[in-house]
Amino acid sequence: MKKYIFHFFIFTSIFPNFLFGQAPKYSNEFLSIGIGARAFGMSNACVSSVNDITSGYWNPAGLMGIKNDMQVGLMHAEYFAGIAKYDYGAIARRLDSSSAIALSVVRFAVDNIPNTTELIDASGNVNYDNIKPFSAADYAFVLSYARAPKIKGLTLGANAKIIRRIVGKFAGAWGFGLDAGAQYDYKGWKFGAMARDITTTFNAWSFNLPQEMQDVFAATGNEIPINSIELTLPRLIIGVAKKGNLMKDLTLLAEMNMDLTFDGMRNVVLKSNLINGDPHFGLEFGYKSIVFLRAGIMNIQHESDVTGKRVTTMQPNFGIGVKIKRISIDYARTDIGNKSIALYSNIFSLRLDINKQGK
Repeated sequence: MKKYIFHFFIFTSIFPNFLFGQAPKYSNEFLSIGIGARAFGMSNACVSSVNDITSGYWNPAGLMGIKNDMQVGLMHAEYFAGIAKYDYGAIARRLDSSSAIALSVVRFAVDNIPNTTELIDASGNVNYDNIKPFSAADYAFVLSYARAPKIKGLTLGANAKIIRRIVGKFAGAWGFGLDAGAQYDYKGWKFGAMARDITTTFNAWSFNLPQEMQDVFAATGNEIPINSIELTLPRLIIGVAKKGNLMKDLTLLAEMNMDLTFDGMRNVVLKSNLINGDPHFGLEFGYKSIVFLRAGIMNIQHESDVTGKRVTTMQPNFGIGVKIKRISIDYARTDIGNKSIALYSNIFSLRLDINKQGK
């Protein structure tokens, strides 16, 4: 019985967020988490330096950094003690010396949620056979294209993304949006910019709630959701990175990114009602381009402690990576943001480089 009560709590916590989270500030937030253990280890500071298959997510212009004919990437992560699963898979291909494409798929979901709305029948009897599992899942399918124009050091890229969000048989949404990115290498300094949702990504929601559930909503004073359009407002990520040699066979890459949002005041370092700036920093030490050690900080905020005193908090992350011939394995340990509980998650990602036969 405790198991069912626990899952019911999860269901009632998640379901309103899916149905009523219409505020643009929080729309499609699963696409703000990030992908790839390398990026997580560097606190998502990678928009300028990313140059592999994960560029399809972070900055499509970085796909021009792929030196092989093809790359395949995978990632798996679990949040909230394994309740939520976060998965990513992608494939990228060089078209020619000046262009590349990639297809990425992202899934964030809570599976096997027991539907207890029919647990008690009209006669007041408890019937566990009426419990049916369902999933609350978000999907993103991203098609990326990158090209190097005739301007030396400049690469450009764009994403077309389709969003699919479902809450069992109760609700679902389809969405579409576009991103644009650029990278510029100037005398070893790497500059990057990623404009997300430049067209204002929309999700068209439709609901199919049984009459019994609608009656409960009405009796408890909750709003009954109706078919609607949810919008995701644009955001801009800019960054600068520099890589240098510390000593023989040892390199250091340092990067700073700034996330700029325009959807009202947020609790970030630079904030106003018009524009908000959220900086994050990352470092990557490399030894012979085989072993990597990464660290970074993000989510820098001003908060009040239990005594009411204002304090500055931040989220640290770290990770490691190894590249053996054409296989790269990365790991990151990252806090999901709740610093009081320190809910750290383990992120693993894999990258495989593929060349045409005979190369």
